[in-house]
Amino acid sequence: DYLIQVQARIDTFLVHNPSVAKSTIPSDLVTASGSGLDPHISPEGAFVQVSRIAKTRNMDEAKVKALVEKSVQQPLLGLFGTKTVSVLELNISLDKLSIN
Repeated sequence: DYLIQVQARIDTFLVHNPSVAKSTIPSDLVTASGSGLDPHISPEGAFVQVSRIAKTRNMDEAKVKALVEKSVQQPLLGLFGTKTVSVLELNISLDKLSIN
């Protein structure tokens, strides 16, 4: 059942991101955290969506990419954990950029 869910998520992602190759989809975008409510994604998960986000928001792709780069949060003390991007904070920053 889980593999069917993951495949459905991959299919949905590819419909919305047709320029992305299936083999380059970051796993965190098609799998779920234990609670299914994780507010963060990997930097790779954010970068793979830059083109779609820029097109959807009618923004320059380079500006969106720069904002994603700026939004990458380093692990605690640079040692513990992985780099992440807060989806909420990134969306707020994108909204502010769209207004200007």
